Amino acid sequence: MQRMKVMCLLALTVLLIRPAGASILFNSGDPDGLVATTSHPSTPGNIETESADDFLFTSGVSLDDASFTGLLTGGATTANITEVTVEIYRVFPKDSTVPPSGNVPTRDNSPSDVEFEGRSTTDGSLHYTTTALGNFTAGNSIVPSGIKTSPPQMTGGDGAVTGREIFFHVTFPHQIILPADHYFFVPQVAVTGGDFLWLSAAKPIVPPGTPFLPDLQTWIRSEDLDPDWLRVGTDIIGDAPHNASFSLSGQFVPEPSTWGLLFGGLGVVAWKKLRTH
Repeated sequence: MQRMKVMCLLALTVLLIRPAGASILFNSGDPDGLVATTSHPSTPGNIETESADDFLFTSGVSLDDASFTGLLTGGATTANITEVTVEIYRVFPKDSTVPPSGNVPTRDNSPSDVEFEGRSTTDGSLHYTTTALGNFTAGNSIVPSGIKTSPPQMTGGDGAVTGREIFFHVTFPHQIILPADHYFFVPQVAVTGGDFLWLSAAKPIVPPGTPFLPDLQTWIRSEDLDPDWLRVGTDIIGDAPHNASFSLSGQFVPEPSTWGLLFGGLGVVAWKKLRTH
C-alpha cells in the first residue's frame, strides 16, 4: 500500500509540473509594408523558394502552433492554396557543409544548409486556417528570378507588389520540440494561378512584438542557390536589414538535465519513504 502511495505521489507531481495551455512565446510584429519575399515549395513550373527569419529561445520549448502573414498575388485566393509547410533551421554552420561554396557574400548568421524540423499539410503533420485582411501593397519584393549567385547578387529587388493580405494560423498535431538555441522560421505556401510572398516586419522589433538579441535579418534562397542563402536587405535590395511577420505559440519545457534532476530527487524521496515503512 505504501509503495502505491509513493507511485501516486510521483504521478501527481509530474502532472502538476507539466506545461499547460499554449501561449505566445515569440512575436516579430505586424507587417510594415516595406518588402515581400517569395516562399513556396517546388511545384510544376515553379522551383522551390524559401524565406527565413530568426528567433531565439534560451530554454527548451514545445511549439503547438504558429502564425505568419503574407500576400497572395496574381488574383489567387485562399481557394487556390494547395500546400502549406513550415520548416525550422538552425544557424550556420550547424547542419551544414563547412567550408561553404563561396557563391554568396557570406554564410555568417545564415540559416543552415538543411532543415532541423519540418511540418506539411501533405502528410497531415500541419493543419491551417486563414483570415483574409484585404488588399495590401509592399514597397518592394523578391521573386525567384531575382535571386542570383554573387556577384552580382544585388538587384535592388523586383519592385512593389500588391495582393490579398492573408493571415495564416498553423497548428502542429504533434508538437515541435526545440532545445534552447537560435533558429530560423521558414513558412512556404503553394498557390495555383499566383504566388505567396511573406511580408516583412519592423527591425528592430517593436511592442507588442518580442525583442531579442542578436536579432538577425531575413534571408532567402531559391532551389538554384541551394544550399546557400542571401540576405534580403543587405545582399539583394541593398538597404537596411528586414524582419518578417510571424509568431510562435506553445510552452517552455524543462531541459533534459532538469528533468533528470527532478526525477532523481523524487526517486530519492520515494526510496526514503519506502525504507521507513
